Amino acid sequence: MTLLRSFAGRSESQRRTLVSLGLSKIGSSRVLPNVNPILGQVNKVIQFIKVEPAE
Repeated sequence: MTLLRSFAGRSESQRRTLVSLGLSKIGSSRVLPNVNPILGQVNKVIQFIKVEPAE
C-alpha cells in the first residue's frame, strides 16, 4: 500500500491508524500481510491510500 493523500486536518484516529500502518509521508509504501486486523485498519483509511496485491 502507498500513501497518496495528506492526512492533515483529519481525525486523530485516522492519523494514528496511518502511522501504525507505517505510512507517515506522502509516497511512503509498505508491504503488510493480508490478515483481518490490518484489513480493518486499511478500510478505516482507504481514502488516503492505494492498495495493490503483492507479487
